Amino acid sequence: MCGICGIFHLNRSDTINEQTLQNMSSAITHRGPDDEGIYIDRHIGLGHRRLSIIDLSSAGHQPMTNEDERLWITYNGEIYNHLELRQKLVGRGHQFRSHTDTEVILHLYEDEGPDCLKKLNGMFAFAIWDRREQTLFLARDRLGIKPLYYCIQTETFAFASEIKALFKGRIVQ
Repeated sequence: MCGICGIFHLNRSDTINEQTLQNMSSAITHRGPDDEGIYIDRHIGLGHRRLSIIDLSSAGHQPMTNEDERLWITYNGEIYNHLELRQKLVGRGHQFRSHTDTEVILHLYEDEGPDCLKKLNGMFAFAIWDRREQTLFLARDRLGIKPLYYCIQTETFAFASEIKALFKGRIVQ
């Protein structure tokens, strides 16, 4: 189990308060005691609490980016067919820096965009930020095994693995 959270200012003029994002992440520390990470790009912030399962090295640190830092992901779950997908992506020229299923999702999203969901077999919840397109894509598995809560309040969209992170970030009052 990992924990994810994030804030996206829809008006794109407000900047992310790092302490707010840190408070959200701290609220879900129990979901990922092995590592934590935060990514902020002006009006978007992604947080992650990691429970290392597949790739125990620091290469699995999240939020994770692709090679050109266009895409950023925070992810919770397990992709059961990640080895098969990875092999196909390598065959199409993708290069991997880790052995994580997280990076498989990133590269699959690079190729297929939101249609990547059609190929994912597993339980998951994730958010992908596209810096070039300035879009945030959130998804979770078809059965909703991995939790993903979200809210919109006064031009701010926020999400997290647990509702209490939204309260700690003062997104929901």
